[in-house]
Amino acid sequence: MPPPATAGARALQVRRARRLLGVFRLLVAVLEVVAIVGNYQYVLGFRLFQTANFFSYFTIQSAFLAVVTLVIAGCFALLTTRDPAWLGVLRTMVTVYVVISGIVFGLIVTQASTRAYRIDVPWSDTLLHFVVPALALIAWTTDSLLAVNPRVPWQTIGWVLIYPSLWLWYTLVRGQDVGWFPYFFLDETQVGGWGGVAAYCTLCLAIFLSITAALVWLNRWVWVRVRTARDLPAPQPGSPHPTAPRVAAPALRR
Repeated sequence: MPPPATAGARALQVRRARRLLGVFRLLVAVLEVVAIVGNYQYVLGFRLFQTANFFSYFTIQSAFLAVVTLVIAGCFALLTTRDPAWLGVLRTMVTVYVVISGIVFGLIVTQASTRAYRIDVPWSDTLLHFVVPALALIAWTTDSLLAVNPRVPWQTIGWVLIYPSLWLWYTLVRGQDVGWFPYFFLDETQVGGWGGVAAYCTLCLAIFLSITAALVWLNRWVWVRVRTARDLPAPQPGSPHPTAPRVAAPALRR
């Protein structure tokens, strides 16, 4: 164990880092709000715009979840020494949601370009789908590097599917009723029937599980490495580092 003075200095450094992280989380939340408002104002100019459709996008709903989660996490980082275990699970799930929103949006833009169909990407979409997900991932990674919060449990891989499953059920039922789907791959008339819808949904499911599993593994791996290094005693002047390999002394000559 490190001496009390060293442990106290490290605790102070971690506390300062958490405060900076808290401010960063709140700034990302503000940026997400700006992106949502900007995107809403942008789509207001569409002739067939409907408010219910706007709030039915997975991107928009996950953006609202991100704002709430980032504000809660920012307050915890500013006011407490560590986050509760449930917040780590929530942050991981929401990070997955916003990252996948960006991935899916990028795939849709790519698919549209191959079909000679143009999709404009205004600044609000750039913030929603690319900038904020990247910043949210940075905030999540920074928290893992601090290693003061409980490790993210493996059960998160299962929990991450609850919200997307509910959203998918709502979207398919509503889409059949109003004749509108937020994404082309949920409309059976555009993907060759329900088999195409099932194939795309399976692909999205695999992406959800893969990214969540990767984040959980990374969090737990980094947590162990950082905590192990933090608990090592500081080397004394002139002495080898505790992790340095030991060299056997040569045998004494008689």
